Amino acid sequence: MKPKTTTQRILNVLQVLSWIIFLGLCVEAGSIIFHVIYTYAYNPANDTYPFWKGTDLWSLYNYGFTHFVAMVSLVVIVIVFKALMFYLIVKLFTERQLNMIQPFNTGLRQFLLRTAYLSTAIGLCTHFGYKYYTWLSGQNIALPNVAAMHLTGGDVWLFMAVILFVIVQIVTRGVEIQTENDLTV
Repeated sequence: MKPKTTTQRILNVLQVLSWIIFLGLCVEAGSIIFHVIYTYAYNPANDTYPFWKGTDLWSLYNYGFTHFVAMVSLVVIVIVFKALMFYLIVKLFTERQLNMIQPFNTGLRQFLLRTAYLSTAIGLCTHFGYKYYTWLSGQNIALPNVAAMHLTGGDVWLFMAVILFVIVQIVTRGVEIQTENDLTV
């Protein structure tokens, strides 16, 4: 007899995956920030040292430190926003904001709204970072693959934001209907 996959089991698996992704993004953002500080403060002349995860940003560093900091800042901002998004998911699970008896509630609405805003921010930062990357590439600067720098898919994040804003409106209407039903009982 095959065991049933329950909603609770799926939610538990998603909670574990959310924790893993959240921690991985935090480690990656911390690693990049550490390497920027290390590069600037302790090892600015070592152009054989890979920056992080094997990416080579020394030609950008040598082209201009402000461009180096701007590009790395965009990468860090995108990764931190992604980590914040998964933090909201982890928080949703740990604070038990999911109420299966009354699924339309203000906690879920706030979660979806914050996630939509973060998705919009990720999309805009990724799009701007990609445009900046393209401009720097046009200056004959050898840069690593744009995907390795987390600067692709801005349109997908913006698309997700639009979908989330639509879902927020549906949940908002559901909260209104549920509140009206609670008042009439």
